[in-house]
This record gives sequence, C-alpha cells and structure tokens, in this order.
Amino acid sequence: MDFKVGGKRFYAMVSPEGEAHWSVQEYTSISPKTNFKYLNAFADKDGNPNLPGSNWDLNFSEENGITDVKISIYNESLERMEQMIEMGFQGGFTMTLNELDNLLATLKK
Repeated sequence: MDFKVGGKRFYAMVSPEGEAHWSVQEYTSISPKTNFKYLNAFADKDGNPNLPGSNWDLNFSEENGITDVKISIYNESLERMEQMIEMGFQGGFTMTLNELDNLLATLKK
C-alpha cells in the first residue's frame, strides 16, 4: 500500500474455496486526520483496473474522545451499484465493519 495521492493499494479478496478476486485503490485526495478519497475498481491479477469503479470519500471527525467515520460511495449508475450488491458487496462490507468494531473493542481494554 502506497498511501499518498496517486498511490495505490492492490489486493485480493479470496473466497473459502480459494478463488481470488482482485481490486485496486488509487488515492485521489488525502487530508491528514480528516479525510481521504480513492477510486476503487476490480482488477486483473496484474493490477490493471476494470473500470468503471467506485469513488470512496471517507471523513473523520472527533468529539469528546469519540471518532465518527462517514463513508460515502459514489457510482456512475444505479445499475453498477446493483451489480456490486449482487456480487456480495453489502454482506462483505458489513462483515468488515463488524470486524472493525470487534478490533476496536479489544483495543479499548
């Protein structure tokens, strides 16, 4: 992962059966401690993106020692978002957020 504007993160999501689905993120904007944005797209095993992708906008704010994270995801069309949901995006993203909650709970202790 190269966390800088123009930098990339290339990764695989691997199913329990060992099937890999590749994705690439390209960071388009970084404001330390408050926001970062990136384009996320499926990719081939060599990191070549299959466009179109989704534009992600992550905003962080803090109040009374509690950090609030707002994530907005933009797609070029409703059809693209429906395709992502059919491919399991909603379930996978929900699992990711639940794991983050579990991790943060262990760090509080």
